[in-house]
Amino acid sequence: MTQDDVEEVSQVERLCFTNPWPISAYRRELKNPEQNFYLVLRDDPAASYDEPEESDISNGEFGSIGPRPVSRRTRRFTLWPIGRRHASATPPPIIGFAGMWNLYDEAHITTIGVIPELRGRGLGEVLFIALVDEAIRRRVNWVTLEVRVSNVEAQALYAKYGFNVQGRRTRYYSDNNEDAFIMWSQSLKDAEYLRHIEDRRRRLAHRMSFDQTPSSR
Repeated sequence: MTQDDVEEVSQVERLCFTNPWPISAYRRELKNPEQNFYLVLRDDPAASYDEPEESDISNGEFGSIGPRPVSRRTRRFTLWPIGRRHASATPPPIIGFAGMWNLYDEAHITTIGVIPELRGRGLGEVLFIALVDEAIRRRVNWVTLEVRVSNVEAQALYAKYGFNVQGRRTRYYSDNNEDAFIMWSQSLKDAEYLRHIEDRRRRLAHRMSFDQTPSSR
């Protein structure tokens, strides 16, 4: 994500959430990349007709993700981390975004959003694992986040990656005064846990190899 992306991210965020951040918040966050990390997910038609290849998410690298091409309708997506600019004068549209703070020995995931019409395809998980990978690269010990108590789907995703509920914030969300669960990862210094994350990453890469072909409707 760059400063040039902020207005489009803000538009996408309004599709995702009822209480979006102000544009000024993103601009402020991007000025401090040592403590903050933000990225966007683009619907990248330029990558749609590549030769078959393994998804880059399988080895923790940013880049094109999506299915191995099976027809000209096959769809691919591209992750764009902070500071990376698109070579095209008109970059592909942003369909998702995510961010986190780096605080001492922990990473705090602040936001993950995917446009409504592309939910359920694993793209939120792609953004999530990209944040976890960045936390590992930054050598923090833990990852934490808040999630609505009603958002059982997101809770299930985080639990799949070894996150556990460790607390509750009362009336955390200002739009409806809903409580938030506080979830924490296991230690990112634990070799067994890192192997678990690697296994989940491989499964995600396999899923993304087949699940992104658009439906006929």
